[in-house]
Amino acid sequence: MNLTRWSARLPGTQRRTAAAGRTPDAAPAAPNAPTAGGAVPAARAEHPEAPACAVDALSVHDVLSQVPALIAITYGAAHRIAYVNEAYTEVFGPRRTGEPAREGLPELDELGLLPLMDQVHRSGKPRTVKARKVTLPDRDRYFTFTCTPVHTGAGHDGTPGAPGAQSTHSAAHSTTHSAPHGTQDAPEAKRGVLVFAADVTDQVQAAERLRESERRLHATAVTLQRSLLPQELEQPDDLRVAATYQPGGTDAAVGGDWYDVITLGAGRTALVIGDVMGRGVRAAAVMGQLRTAVRAYARLDLPPHEVIQLLDGLASEIDATQIATCVYAVHDPSEGRLSYATAGHLPILVRDPEGQVHRTDEPTGPPLGTGGWVHTSGSIPLGPGSMAVLYTDGLVERRGEDIDVGIDSLMSAFAGATGTPQVICDRLLRALGVTSEHDDDVAVLVLQYPDHTGADAELFRNASLELLGGIEAAPRARAFATGVLSSWRFPAELRDLGVLAASELVANSLQHGTPPMKLRLRRTDRRLIIEVTDGDDHLPRRRRAEPADEAGRGISIIATIASSWGSRRTPGGGKAVWCEFALPRA
Repeated sequence: MNLTRWSARLPGTQRRTAAAGRTPDAAPAAPNAPTAGGAVPAARAEHPEAPACAVDALSVHDVLSQVPALIAITYGAAHRIAYVNEAYTEVFGPRRTGEPAREGLPELDELGLLPLMDQVHRSGKPRTVKARKVTLPDRDRYFTFTCTPVHTGAGHDGTPGAPGAQSTHSAAHSTTHSAPHGTQDAPEAKRGVLVFAADVTDQVQAAERLRESERRLHATAVTLQRSLLPQELEQPDDLRVAATYQPGGTDAAVGGDWYDVITLGAGRTALVIGDVMGRGVRAAAVMGQLRTAVRAYARLDLPPHEVIQLLDGLASEIDATQIATCVYAVHDPSEGRLSYATAGHLPILVRDPEGQVHRTDEPTGPPLGTGGWVHTSGSIPLGPGSMAVLYTDGLVERRGEDIDVGIDSLMSAFAGATGTPQVICDRLLRALGVTSEHDDDVAVLVLQYPDHTGADAELFRNASLELLGGIEAAPRARAFATGVLSSWRFPAELRDLGVLAASELVANSLQHGTPPMKLRLRRTDRRLIIEVTDGDDHLPRRRRAEPADEAGRGISIIATIASSWGSRRTPGGGKAVWCEFALPRA
């Protein structure tokens, strides 16, 4: 490109002059003059224009001085100033030609552009740096700088020519050419750099306002997500649990990861974790509805697969287009096992007291909302000294990598993790490389079943009695309960209430249940639990007994004297009826 002499004419000049039948140098005809043939002029009058001024007459100085962008031209290895336009001087002040850029253009040195100009000077290839901040007395501005190699022609005095360097007619013929190819072969003195700075302050400020708005939206979305999660986890008597949620990325959309811990009574605890696919408020809303539904279904004390079955139907009603995964597990300290049912979710990892990590691969079913699938429950040992972790796919899934690789990495990290459940949550996140910039939401739930020893062992005790039925079962149950509760050194009032509750539960089982029967007494550091199981699966319910009724008051008595009571069906058929008494605080 020749910056001094332009070869193009103003648009349309040749066409208009040809239509008028004259050359640009011909004198314009009189507007009202008749045509040579005496014909009447056309209805749409053509007003010949004056010949346009050729661009050939404009110098580089004339053109660049009118450009609103900042322009500076240098020459030689020292980048001596050849020219700066008016826009440049308005921002940085006047500059003296001939000075090296390091002294004459200190602003370019402060912006770190001189090394870039050296590269352009040597390679002959343009370079661009975007949105450099320039601190000015009135305000900060941002410019995008483009350094382009140029070939400066020599003036009459032998120095490199520059736009505006001569005021005589020779200035119009001094040349400054851009040279994308071959500039490095030109003489040193004739190689130069054109610095073009476009003001992008408005764009940068608009982008910063947009980023700030996105940050606020993301913070609001995360607050919404966290408000739908448990504000404080329930802490069961026999388990130590902790959970963590890490939102993914910095965009405003949140995911549908969720978790919960629900105490069921009789020492049993439900643990649930799930993931609604997709991101945004809709996913968070579906997550909130599913979590609420799980808590309601858990109060029914149903087996895990029945809870998942109910959630499956509910999910399709909430939004048939949303896919959600979930795992629902129940820990029973009396059995020392973890029962679970899975709807398309990742396997639970269990670490036994010896440090071996096992995964619960089967059984599993499709995600929630698909319908038409009969879910089943499975179980895995989880006794004292064991731990388990439930998690969402954001913890183990990576692009371009099989998810089993991530699960294997989690198993290795979990096998060596020590500390409290909260510490283990944090260590698993670090081991799997989850940071605040992670591209997916992550939820982790860790539970620990402590092995109580020493003084703690006295606070967690169990006793059970097999009952064969018959008229001697109730007296045996009362004698057994009296002896056990006395050995546990309970206050007399609590001991008498416990014996009464055991007697009523056994009597109810004898009347309405079938063998085998079992009386189980458990104590924790917070409560006394009395439970009776039998082979009949009809659950008792509390009803109002009439004055003349000889039976029907047992459950009402239990509900009156106990802190809480409940019943459930057992996996092998039959039922369990239980009640709890809160222990007095020491």
